[in-house]
Amino acid sequence: MFDYVTEAAATDYVTEPVVRVEQLTKDFTTGETSFRALDDVSLEIHRGEMVAIMGPSGSGKSTLMTIIGLLDSPTSGSYYLDGQDVSQLSRVEQAHTRNAKIGFVFQNFNLLPRLSALKNVELPLVYGRMDARERERRARAALESVGLGDKLNNRPNELSGGQKQRVAVARSLVGVPSMILADEPTGALDTRTGSEIMNLFRTLNREQGLTIVIVTHDPEIGRQMDRVIGLRDGRLSPNILQEYYNVAPALEMVG
Repeated sequence: MFDYVTEAAATDYVTEPVVRVEQLTKDFTTGETSFRALDDVSLEIHRGEMVAIMGPSGSGKSTLMTIIGLLDSPTSGSYYLDGQDVSQLSRVEQAHTRNAKIGFVFQNFNLLPRLSALKNVELPLVYGRMDARERERRARAALESVGLGDKLNNRPNELSGGQKQRVAVARSLVGVPSMILADEPTGALDTRTGSEIMNLFRTLNREQGLTIVIVTHDPEIGRQMDRVIGLRDGRLSPNILQEYYNVAPALEMVG
């Protein structure tokens, strides 16, 4: 099993959030038309939190996800990841930081069909130029941690949807990231399998102290999180669950 939370990380929990964005804006321009997808967004996500980013279609949640995931840059504002202003890094530096500090889980798994589960999980470490023996050791441990120690050599077409997503979760863990960023991770799964994946996330969060951020439109996922960050029309919306999904006010956005 991985030791995800180091002594230094435990100290950081008190002193520095994993994610801090300040007055973030993002504009998209097509021809003479400009659209503001994010408008003056400021928020923090702390180490060990399990947080949902929620909102209706067009709210800006996917844009916020791509910026937090260092897949895009803001038009203005600052983004601090583990205390570092990553919005000022070059594209190459952002790519290195993304590979080292962010684990991704996608709705459609994004597994390479010709590779085994083990080799798919090794990929982030290949990009990081880690020694082959250590890559394999970590990938095995990651797959075992999600209950797939007996599926190391299976290719994606030999796995169920839930098993594929578990491989994707293992891949997100293998680099010991600062946070897991999951984009609609249960969207391609049936209800029972989706519940199993959410149980896995909760177990990893509770037992390993992992910071997990889930981008979703599903209020049932929102109910299970420590906190919900709501967006509407590119701005923070503190009552997103009540306004859009008519659920319990106890899940009102905090901070």
